[in-house]
Amino acid sequence: MRVVVIGATGHIGGYLVPRLVDQGHEVVALSRHGRRYYAQGPIWPRVLEVTVDRDAEDAKGVFGRRIADLEADAVIDLICFETDAARQLVEALRPQGTYLLHCGTIWVYGPSAVVPTSEDAPRRPFGHYGIAKAEIEALLLEESRGGGLPATVLHPGHIVGPGWQPVNPAANLDLSVFERLASGEELVLPNLGMETLHHVHADDVAQGFALAVDKQALAVGEAFNVVSERAITLRGYAEAIAELAGQPCRLSFLPWNNWRETVPKSDSDATWDHIAHSPSMSIEKARQLLGYLPAYTSLQAIRESLAWLISNDKLTAPSLRSIL
Repeated sequence: MRVVVIGATGHIGGYLVPRLVDQGHEVVALSRHGRRYYAQGPIWPRVLEVTVDRDAEDAKGVFGRRIADLEADAVIDLICFETDAARQLVEALRPQGTYLLHCGTIWVYGPSAVVPTSEDAPRRPFGHYGIAKAEIEALLLEESRGGGLPATVLHPGHIVGPGWQPVNPAANLDLSVFERLASGEELVLPNLGMETLHHVHADDVAQGFALAVDKQALAVGEAFNVVSERAITLRGYAEAIAELAGQPCRLSFLPWNNWRETVPKSDSDATWDHIAHSPSMSIEKARQLLGYLPAYTSLQAIRESLAWLISNDKLTAPSLRSIL
């Protein structure tokens, strides 16, 4: 099968392209700058690499035609964030009946209600990112289920792995949170620290896409959550990081309206976005239909991110060296 991967040299693509090649597919890798995030590996000489500015070509209305001209059996779109861009790709690929796989997000569900949240849960997204991704999902699944272009949507959680700065136990991207926990310092969490995060290793996301390519008959017209086996609470996450560093976990708590005044607005905005969703997703559908089985728990995936950050001197607390 000829498979085009849009956004092929990023974190997910860096794992996905080798998987597809190993499965015997002919892979065309599209990226904006042509620089591979994960340069290692012997498979890249076997991959056709194409450099393209997707945003510029979307604006001109020519990107969909470019993809159609590659005459792929399947197209995996890892970097589509706006409905107009998705529609352009659908219209260009429809005459050929190309199988389109889209990288969605668990943010399409909005706040978690019944957990773990399955794919048949209502969509109540908020914020531009979640709303746009939900619109793209609706477009693709309506198209596919209506007998048009065959499509599948995969919803990753908070992606982590080497090179990623993981969402931390305070539900934002402040690396000093890890430093404080690793130094035995007090960490203040919002509310009671019982809100949840649901991480996933980039390679497990790649696994999901590779499975959906090979099991097209089962995947077409469907959406799948691709996350780790279980979500984790902010409190449990903080305790686990302190334990990894061999430190006592000293936590205290403040009501949200008080807590948000203790951190920069950019951090409080990120925290609110995460705790207002508090995702805890089910992978049962992906397990049953695709055979999806994540290789990493949330903490194992986070640990790989932390190890990379430590090795690249972005985290310096001495007790964190035990993670390596």
